[in-house]
Amino acid sequence: MTTTYVLTLTCPDQRGIIHAITGALLEVGGNILEQAQFTDASSGLFCLRSRFESPEDDVEVVTSVVDVGTHRFDPRISIRKEREHRRVLIMVSKYDHCLVDLLYRHETGELPVDIPAVVSNHEDCRELVERHGIRFIHLPVTDQTKADQEAELLRVVADLRIDLVVLARYMQVLSDGLCSELSGRMINIHHSFLPGFKGAKPYHQAYARGVKLIGATAHFVTADLDEGPIIEQGVERVSHADTVDDLAQIGRDVERMVLSRAVRWYAEDRILLTGERTVVFV
Repeated sequence: MTTTYVLTLTCPDQRGIIHAITGALLEVGGNILEQAQFTDASSGLFCLRSRFESPEDDVEVVTSVVDVGTHRFDPRISIRKEREHRRVLIMVSKYDHCLVDLLYRHETGELPVDIPAVVSNHEDCRELVERHGIRFIHLPVTDQTKADQEAELLRVVADLRIDLVVLARYMQVLSDGLCSELSGRMINIHHSFLPGFKGAKPYHQAYARGVKLIGATAHFVTADLDEGPIIEQGVERVSHADTVDDLAQIGRDVERMVLSRAVRWYAEDRILLTGERTVVFV
């Protein structure tokens, strides 16, 4: 019997990293099933993702051996049993198309995550969420209650041991403090192939300018609104004959696909941050 693990590593690029990793895995009887690596020239960081199997079922033992074998490189390492899924908290307001898609993919096993709860500042999606047997948490927010609401959100994240927060069209601007607290652990879907139309009614703006491509961008959330490290983008070609409603429908389809890919890649440990950029092993 063997256990399958996923290992990710980032560290300053230098000689001997692969030798050290493979040597450590050999100590625990490891057999590499899949491996990808990349050196990011802009940051000088070496990035690696390795999927391997081992007769050792204790992740702490495996992690300890790898830490000892690679400590001289000062790496940032994550090792996870593949069967133990990432825990995802979805946040949504009233637009439910991305939420519906994520719940469907989760239910069919296409999205390898656990979803213990969905948080919303409105009640609109409660019935949908509870129909899937998932806890719905209503956290309304106003300018006066924003700080308390975000503090409660962080309590939920801690209590439910959340690995990733997904903003599935959550239509609230988050505070700098919350963005900092969840840095690298919160993904947003933006209704444009960034950079794009900002402010209200983006599809009306796009229609007025006669755009020929409709897109969407999934990115990590930072305090700089819609400017975090980009994970995935998608576009669809449109024409002068398409109405505003047509553009919005096409946009919703792209948003669903782009967000689901970003969440799945995070769940499979395929995304590594290198400053303001991402390395995505797909």
